[in-house]
Amino acid sequence: MHHDRRRPLPRRAVLAIVLLLLAVRPAAAADETTWKLLAAGGQAVLIRHAITTPGVGDPPGMRLAECSTQRNLTDEGRAHARRVGEAFRARKIPVDRVMSSPWCRCLETARLAFSPPEVWTALGNLFDRPQNRAEQVAQMQAFIGGMRRSGNVVLVSHGSTISALTGINPDPAEMVVLTPQGGTRFTVVGRLAVR
Repeated sequence: MHHDRRRPLPRRAVLAIVLLLLAVRPAAAADETTWKLLAAGGQAVLIRHAITTPGVGDPPGMRLAECSTQRNLTDEGRAHARRVGEAFRARKIPVDRVMSSPWCRCLETARLAFSPPEVWTALGNLFDRPQNRAEQVAQMQAFIGGMRRSGNVVLVSHGSTISALTGINPDPAEMVVLTPQGGTRFTVVGRLAVR
């Protein structure tokens, strides 16, 4: 005769499950806190361009005026950019201004998610361009630190550029939210990813 005796989970397994659940909850709560900050306005939202064709940097001979010479968004990247915009609209997040790096993948991300952006060279790609770092970071610090707006400002850029400013290397279409603190200062208040 066979008895169905279920063994209780070992304590380690129970502990691992509890820790996993605890780790997931704060992340969701942090996301909600960040979305609420955005709903109140006055934040700078750095967004890395959405998913591109494979590679790092740009092909040799890349020209800013010619998108065909650059790494560009894939269809998946375009859909992802649209989802970011839909998330902002669904949550009624106020956006006063949309600015973008002059690279085509950033311009397209901004346009698909929000609206045609203003081009700002300070948001340009710093990958393999260390000579531009100090100047671009100084421009971004002054702009973001001194922001005084009721809505949010969306800044579409590159992982290398966002990392130079914040120390965070975001995933494609991931957002890093900054609260202006006056002068050239700001505080990183959260990261958001729309799946």
